[in-house]
Amino acid sequence: MVVVQASKLSLSPSSSSSSASSSSSSAAPTSLLFEPTSQSLALTHPDSSLSLFPSLTSLLSLSSLPPPQTLIQPPSSSSIFLLLQQNPNSTPIVLFIVSGPHRGGSQILLRFYALQRGSTAKFTRPKVVCKQKGLTFEPNSGVSVDNHHGFSVKLSGSVNLFSMYSISSSKVWVYGVRTAGDERASEDGLVVKLMKYAVIESCRPVWSICVAFGLAVFGEENGVRVFDLRLLGKGHSKKVKNMTSNSKNGFRGPRLPNGVISESTTGHSENACDCHLEGKIDKHCGSIKQKCLKLKQDTHIGHACYVTFERDDSLDLKSPSKPVLSLKATSIQALSPETFMVLDSHGDLHLLCLPKSNTFSSPNFKIHLRRLPCTMKVQHLAALPDSSLRAETVWVSDGHYSVHVINGCDIDAANGEKDGNDIEEKLRQISVGQAIFTSEKIQALVPLSSHGTLILGQGSIYVYTIS
Repeated sequence: MVVVQASKLSLSPSSSSSSASSSSSSAAPTSLLFEPTSQSLALTHPDSSLSLFPSLTSLLSLSSLPPPQTLIQPPSSSSIFLLLQQNPNSTPIVLFIVSGPHRGGSQILLRFYALQRGSTAKFTRPKVVCKQKGLTFEPNSGVSVDNHHGFSVKLSGSVNLFSMYSISSSKVWVYGVRTAGDERASEDGLVVKLMKYAVIESCRPVWSICVAFGLAVFGEENGVRVFDLRLLGKGHSKKVKNMTSNSKNGFRGPRLPNGVISESTTGHSENACDCHLEGKIDKHCGSIKQKCLKLKQDTHIGHACYVTFERDDSLDLKSPSKPVLSLKATSIQALSPETFMVLDSHGDLHLLCLPKSNTFSSPNFKIHLRRLPCTMKVQHLAALPDSSLRAETVWVSDGHYSVHVINGCDIDAANGEKDGNDIEEKLRQISVGQAIFTSEKIQALVPLSSHGTLILGQGSIYVYTIS
């Protein structure tokens, strides 16, 4: 028997902000972020201010949302939770990163907040160390990035790694973050080190970015592009001669010291230590000069791949009376290291399937982007990434008053099939297992756990778990 448990937290306008003088920040939030490991919650208000809460569990015992312990002042453009993992057995450190315009928009400001656990959990400002060109630490402010902010910046991250995209600068930056020294023994509190691993020049608009499991998936027009970020951090201090790749692999250009093959004659490699990316502690890492790799978005490199959406067979591409609308990948959710769910601008869902090897340079490497037979036009998509290769639940909503639950086991079965006919049959078998109806129109949908979700309504936050 399926048991659904629900909780409701009222969003009182008078308590959504500790600043009574700001009418915008006291309004109901427009979006939310949730970090499952620490149960931390972040709410974004109409004036782009943010409220941070270190524990959702303590809030559910209340009837309405209390004033936030930490209020981040506007302006802000994007924000993410990021986990710092020193080693597989250590407790991860939770960071909250906020981007915003700086110096009239001529620079980008990154503000960092770290969750300190103890008798009373709270978010504090860590010291950030950055010694690379273009990054400047500003006390009591954050880190300024010497690039134009423009009107839109997107952040995406997972563990020890995050990306930042500015459409005005036409660039995607890939950053690694790690702790500097023993943060528990430091008198100044937590000290983190920010490192720029790569800069990807964007020649096409990027509508969404998902960074998970060492991969970066760019949502572009008519398809998605996958980068293997794990290989961007595998630089070495020794010099490596340029080598022309074997023509059997189908890639051209010099082989860079970090393993990436580039066609660009202007592209150059700069070393970075892979132990930072993987969360390992190595005494030799500090002696390696931190630099980054410069790439182009559409370059045919050895560790990136582009795949297009499947077209609807019922669409007559030759009919002048039926113009072909461009599809944009507006949302991407990681389900497992081999499977990503993609939502396009038309409201259709697609399954991005990667081979188990994930070896981009292999001549037999193939990825697939399969359209799911779904009649509902999806507006919100939520799923919790699972490194065990088994996504339990996928939550989808049409943006009105209902949330539908898709069984992740059906998705895994479809991804595991090799024969084309069997794949189509498995895709047709993917169906909605349960449906949840709300009394408020749904503004946002985020995963709570493998069997739970958070729903932001017009005046309340709903918590649903299925067991």
